[in-house]
Order: sequence, then structure tokens, then C-alpha cells
Amino acid sequence: MQGTFRFITDTATMCVYDLGELKHRLDDTSDWWSISEDELAEVNAGNCLFFNLGQDGVYEVNWIEADVGMEDGGAMTEVLYFRVSSGSVFVGAADDVTGDGLEPDHTCEGVFIELEPGSYACMAQREGNQIRLALSRSETGTNRREDLIRI
Repeated sequence: MQGTFRFITDTATMCVYDLGELKHRLDDTSDWWSISEDELAEVNAGNCLFFNLGQDGVYEVNWIEADVGMEDGGAMTEVLYFRVSSGSVFVGAADDVTGDGLEPDHTCEGVFIELEPGSYACMAQREGNQIRLALSRSETGTNRREDLIRI
């Protein structure tokens, strides 16, 4: 599977996560993830990947589900991991992440990707406002980061 979409963010952040993995944040504040320690805790638990983009704006994302690497060019993250429990993975503006009693839906700045439950690896590459994501099955579902993800 693969696809392309555009999203607008005014928090300069893109997120990738399975809706089932952040149910515990549903009644939290809408900006819970703006606290660095909370963001990092969820990333390391494999509940959500937050990609700090450095600036607000319109981004185009090309994503693919396959065992592929990224080509040279543009800043690329290391391999990051996340867990999928419900199979409904939101990729889009972190402005719409679960919180304040709301979850992303079809009106949000992003898309839903249907993935089989399990653990996934994710690599991201960015050049300007173009982002490429490669998603593939993995045995690992957690991370050991000491700092936030920046691309």
C-alpha cells in the first residue's frame, strides 16, 4: 500500500499513531504532547511518533508500506518504532492528536492508514515541505530516545 496526501500544521509537528494506543490520553488536555517529557514518554512506549518539523505550513507526505529503505538526499531519521492495536493509524498534523475528549476523524489534517495489528518500523525523510515515510512490520515496538524527533 502507498499514498500521498497534504496537511496543514500550525504546531510544526506531524504525528503517526494507532488510535487505540492513545486512548489513555482521550481525557487529557488537547496540548498534552507539548510537554516534552510527555511527548518523549509516548514515543518511547511506541504509542505515537511525533516528528518536529521546525516550522508551520503545508506539507506533502508520500508514504509506503513495504520493506524499503530511503534513498540518499534530505534529512532522514533513524528507524523509529510504534505499535498498532486497532489497525487504524492516523498520519497527519499533531494539532489533531487524541486529547480533550476528541480523536482525529475525516475532517482532520491527515489520513488514516489501515495496518494489520502488530509492531512497525518507520523511517522518515524530509526535503523542504516534502516528507517520505516508509512503514514496515517489525519485531520491535518501542524506542529508547533521549530527545525529541526532528526532521
